[in-house]
Amino acid sequence: MTKTPNHQKVVLVGDGAVGSSYAFAMAQQGLAEEFVIVDVIKERTEGDALDLEDATVFTAPKNIYSGDYSDCADADLVVITAGAPQKPGETRLQLVGKNLKIIKSIVKPIVDSGFDGIFLVAANPVDVLTYAVWKFSGFDKSRVIGSGTSLDSARLRVALAKKLNVDPRDVNANIMAEHGDSEFAAYSTATAGGVPVLQLAEEAGLSFDDLLQIEDETRHKAYEIINRKGATFYGIATCLMRISKAILRDENAILPVGAALDGEYGLNDIFIGTPAVINGSGLAKVIEVKLDDREKDLMAKSAATLRQVTADGIAALD
Repeated sequence: MTKTPNHQKVVLVGDGAVGSSYAFAMAQQGLAEEFVIVDVIKERTEGDALDLEDATVFTAPKNIYSGDYSDCADADLVVITAGAPQKPGETRLQLVGKNLKIIKSIVKPIVDSGFDGIFLVAANPVDVLTYAVWKFSGFDKSRVIGSGTSLDSARLRVALAKKLNVDPRDVNANIMAEHGDSEFAAYSTATAGGVPVLQLAEEAGLSFDDLLQIEDETRHKAYEIINRKGATFYGIATCLMRISKAILRDENAILPVGAALDGEYGLNDIFIGTPAVINGSGLAKVIEVKLDDREKDLMAKSAATLRQVTADGIAALD
């Protein structure tokens, strides 16, 4: 395709269950005129490109093809889903060693290609790996974004919507901190239709303990899915599509992502789940949520966990 001012190019690195689902979601939304799939298994990327191009007849014209790292040179967005998958009984943080090595091997050739766009990272443990992409790439932190707690927040909204008997799209509630076992629901600022969720829950006969149970079920939903079907991919793929859309269409959308902090929540030098403004420049602004004392404590503890795992993981690479 001819490069025109409104021509957008996305490169997907990692064509497993999450990556291929993301590619399908992007095709369904008609996002990006050029979509490149990169993976160590070349035949799979070629097959997926052939399969996905058939969908463009019913969605929007798009040049979808199998490529390699050199194709990142003029890309607007590189989305990384490559990495060892989480196995039943395995936590996301237990993936850190093997996936840091994979990420390091991916980022260098992308940067060497001349890539000057935005990184979006979804491989787990995503907060640690997003930090690593930032360090390995040397990019400004505004141009490195993690999927963070986008999926967890979606799960929370679905769970609350079921309990409150409302549309999940009308629930504004965030899971924050690590995308993992130390995450928490920021109930103190959650709303539905402009009404505090805490008030709606009380009116529905739900106690705060009930809300904590919802939080816990949200935190462990990934394990439930993995135990039943081996992996989670539709939800996270759709979250990645939504973040990509905000970037490619310069939306200034407020989304829960894995964002670099610069003093927000009293934290620095860390990527962690929080709402942020996402636009064509990447991470435009972190939205610092006003947390209550319980939530502040959970945020600090989660950050400490992530810092330790990140430091140990990167040190082990040297």
